[in-house]
Amino acid sequence: MQSRVLNLIITSHGFGHAVRVASVAGLLKKLYPEIVIIFTTGAPRWLLESYLEDDFIYRPRSFDVGVIQADSLTMDKQTTLAQMQQLQKSCRSIVASEVNYLKNNRVNLVLADIPNLAPLIAQGAGIPCWMMGNFGWDFIYRPWGGEFTAIADWIAQGYQQCDRLFRLPLSESMSAFANITDVGLTGGTPKYAVQELKAQFGIISPTEQTVLLTFGGLGLQKIPYENLNNFPQWQFITFDSQAPDLPNLIKVQDYHYRPVDFMPLCGRVISKPGYSTFAEALRLDIPIISLTREDFAESSLLLDGLKEYAWHQIVSVTEFSQSNWEFLTKPLIAPQKEKPLCKNGTEVIANQVLEYFRE
Repeated sequence: MQSRVLNLIITSHGFGHAVRVASVAGLLKKLYPEIVIIFTTGAPRWLLESYLEDDFIYRPRSFDVGVIQADSLTMDKQTTLAQMQQLQKSCRSIVASEVNYLKNNRVNLVLADIPNLAPLIAQGAGIPCWMMGNFGWDFIYRPWGGEFTAIADWIAQGYQQCDRLFRLPLSESMSAFANITDVGLTGGTPKYAVQELKAQFGIISPTEQTVLLTFGGLGLQKIPYENLNNFPQWQFITFDSQAPDLPNLIKVQDYHYRPVDFMPLCGRVISKPGYSTFAEALRLDIPIISLTREDFAESSLLLDGLKEYAWHQIVSVTEFSQSNWEFLTKPLIAPQKEKPLCKNGTEVIANQVLEYFRE
């Protein structure tokens, strides 16, 4: 195969979209080292580097807004609407500029998650646009009504130009897309042996008393870390650099490590509803304790999936923030379905991209 160029256009909302695309890109690089990968996203470079061992081109720019948030649960709808309306006004110049970039750099294929401008950019450059995701932004905005309805319609029009969608589990119908391929769960694979990490971080607690706290790229404004004092024999792990120094709390601040690397050490993951965290835990069969999230349509899909496929607990934000975390001492709830979700989404998408380049 001669060298090929793949442009990955990723929404900059949180870290989850970047994580699942980067996991595909990392595998693709191993299968076909000569491929040139371009990331176009506002997600930080260090996050992408934690999933890719090889070089890539990084273009820090955004083609959608997602939801403007103070943290992983607190949304600012009015600012979101204003920025989306501005993006809509600027879309022609954005598309024209990106079309020029794709042509000048001889890009062969766009894989996007999940900006609605990506199909228009690829179409203008005369190349296919494939997308991957478990929801479209039209699905998030439409329930908010008012002026968001017109924005949702505009987004759906962009999705209609997509050549192929890889629909992930825990998804909405994504009916705006004409050509849908269902795939399994995506995510990274742990890089380190369990005993290696335990020795490196001095973890001696048993698995069932080791807990990973992870709340996505936006984190939470207020985590009641004082509750960890109620569990002195337990070990907690966080990537929150602002967390206090506690004897049973490990703060991981080296960007080479990822939450997925620590999951095999843990008896449970405490998280907010987020596809990539859920998917990586489900791929490893790690139980999940999830907070609820109001007024964000994806959350009900994820929590329903949690009930069906994972050993789990679901706790309210009030219970998480105002209780003594008694939920940690309660039994986990068994999944409703015996058959697990398919776990091969990363592999299927990477191999489909590889097949495209072989043609």
